[in-house]
Amino acid sequence: MTDANSPQSAPDSAAQAHAMAEKAHPWADLAPEHFRLLRLAPLPVDRHTGARPLRFVQLGRVERHAKGQSLLRLTLHLPGVRERKELNLLEVWIDHRSQEMRLGPEKGLLVEPVNRGLGRFMLAQGIAWAQQHCAHYRVEGATLAAKDALSEDSRLRRDHCLQAQGFVIEYLDPLQLKARYSTERVSSLHSDWSSEKVQMVDLLDAAAMLQQADLSLREQDAKLRKLESRIELFRREDSSLRFTIACLVAFCMFQAGLLIWMATR
Repeated sequence: MTDANSPQSAPDSAAQAHAMAEKAHPWADLAPEHFRLLRLAPLPVDRHTGARPLRFVQLGRVERHAKGQSLLRLTLHLPGVRERKELNLLEVWIDHRSQEMRLGPEKGLLVEPVNRGLGRFMLAQGIAWAQQHCAHYRVEGATLAAKDALSEDSRLRRDHCLQAQGFVIEYLDPLQLKARYSTERVSSLHSDWSSEKVQMVDLLDAAAMLQQADLSLREQDAKLRKLESRIELFRREDSSLRFTIACLVAFCMFQAGLLIWMATR
């Protein structure tokens, strides 16, 4: 059994203490107050994660400030999808007393849909906010969930996401299943993301997109009506031609029968 005072159990105890403190914190159940629309650009089909069509996602944001602490909570909501509480959630906790910044939730950043650039986007938003309020603060590292490294592809995506934002990945075992992320200061992190994959859409831009979509639908509807009218005309002509051909066949049969009768008389 591992000693409770050993170095290996210390991070687990600290994480459990943070989790209990967050659950009891008056900011634990804050709902989003500000919303933005995100456009996920269509991308080629990935052999591991499947199709990546055009999608729109709602970004929720709420922040609180007190004398000793500050909090930023970001959430993502996909239309028509019921999500778990820990999914698509990023929290940035700032402790002004210890001058330290910490990312939450405890189970890590779980984002769906995967492989669409949303993980980097949320981290970039949290880093940009933290750099505005505590650029010189330290960053508390944490252990990465082993389930993120069940496949080589998912592990590489996770590591690329963190390293692109300025975090350092340290593996604790030869199989690269246990790992930690860390960095020195908030100012050493990067607040950029892949804007080709994720774009924030303003209200007027969203209205313009809807107007353009409505115009395109009207144009397509007009073209469809023209095609339907042409098809109906072709159907009428086809019916007339069929009737004419039937009459000609009947007349030919009559003439053939008449000639046979005359020849046999």
